[in-house]
Amino acid sequence: MAVSPENTGKRKVALVTGSGRRLGRQSALALARDGWDIVINYAHAESEADRTVEEIIATGTDAFAVKADITDSSEVDEMFRLTLARCSRLDLLVNNAAIFPRAAGFTELSNDLWNKVISTNLTGQFYCARAAAKAMNRSGGKIINFASLGGVQVWAEHIAYNVAKAGVIMLTKALAKSLAPKITVNAIAPGTIIIAGEESGDVNHIDEKKIPLGHYGGPEDITRALLYLAHADYVTGQILFVDGGRAIL
Repeated sequence: MAVSPENTGKRKVALVTGSGRRLGRQSALALARDGWDIVINYAHAESEADRTVEEIIATGTDAFAVKADITDSSEVDEMFRLTLARCSRLDLLVNNAAIFPRAAGFTELSNDLWNKVISTNLTGQFYCARAAAKAMNRSGGKIINFASLGGVQVWAEHIAYNVAKAGVIMLTKALAKSLAPKITVNAIAPGTIIIAGEESGDVNHIDEKKIPLGHYGGPEDITRALLYLAHADYVTGQILFVDGGRAIL
């Protein structure tokens, strides 16, 4: 087991939700390489979260994992309490955790699926942002939400996802206005991002030829945007589309 280096109080701390795999994992690793100490949040992917922690510690920064269901406000509050107890500070929240369930037409969209998608993709971001804002109240900080191209485009077989991500866009703008000037709030809205070795095959992606830039994005496209916003002190309330131009279609 890797030994976690002690935070001397000089390194900034970022909490990344859903960071055991996919874009959350890539975001956590990119921030670690940038010198941040990382709190890895997971709900089910414990082994993946532990692996990510070990990789981050190997870079020379601190990391630890916290299991918390972001749809449960009491678990969210406890996660942030543990973060402050361990790190004594929080400088950045990355609201990444989300689900993208299999396609379902509107009349096949069950109450349970609707509630699960809205709770995970929107309400969970609200719970985490509220807890982060309290933690950052004195010293300030940054919140970066993950929205989606699906927040501005209609995908008929993913209506709950569309609604949730549209809500994230408005939540981002509302929080930016509410929490200024101490806390900046922005969002990244990915298009089709392919992560080698982590594609399930359940999703039918748009033809690359229909994307203005002619190809899918990779995780590095998202992490570059993330690092920009993590250091941008004069940007708030913005939605940064990383989608190869699909938002203009």
